[in-house]
Formats: sequence, structure tokens, C-alpha cells
Amino acid sequence: MASESIYKIVFANQGKVYEVYARHVSQGGLFGFIEIEKLVFGARSTVVLDPTEEKIKTEFAGVRRSYLPMHPIIRIDEVDEQGVSKVRDAEGSNIAQFPIPMYTPQGQGGKGEPTER
Repeated sequence: MASESIYKIVFANQGKVYEVYARHVSQGGLFGFIEIEKLVFGARSTVVLDPTEEKIKTEFAGVRRSYLPMHPIIRIDEVDEQGVSKVRDAEGSNIAQFPIPMYTPQGQGGKGEPTER
């Protein structure tokens, strides 16, 4: 039996870069959002704790499904093995959000009227 896929999702949120692992990623029902479900956290020994992973675990405690806007997503990878979830500062990094709207109404002033050419 094939094992279930694991996805690594890297996204920017409030000046930080998050790296989380999930079993399910899809376009979702909300326009412009990526849906992640079944977040996976390390099943490592309870004696050795990683503070960054514990912070993410606490932040996503009780969350069944999360919707992430498309623009802050940096990358989504299907991976063979789960790594450690992390959160780090985006300061000093070359990562920035893409500042354009996803949908621009036609015409001038967003009134839906076609522009003359």
C-alpha cells in the first residue's frame, strides 16, 4: 500500500516565514486561497523539544483546516519525509509579498466599462 503524501508548505505571515507539513493541499472553495488540512507535527521523543515546532503546534492547536491566501505562499513541495515545522523572521531575507491584486475589474475606475482604444 502506498503511503499518504506529505506536503511542505512555506508561506509568509506577519513578518515571519512559516514552514509546515500537511497531508492534504488543494485549491479550496474560497477564490484566491489554498486549503491545507491534516497538519503533521513531529512524533519525536517527548524529552527533546524543539521550541519553534512547539510554537507552531500551539498556534495551530485545534485547527482542522486552514485557508492561506495565494500571494504569501512561497512554495509547496510534495516530500518523501516529514521535516521539522519552523517559524523564522523574514527580516534580512529576500522574500516579499507580491503586491498586486489577483483580479482587476475591466474599464476605468473599476466600473466594469470597457476602455476605449
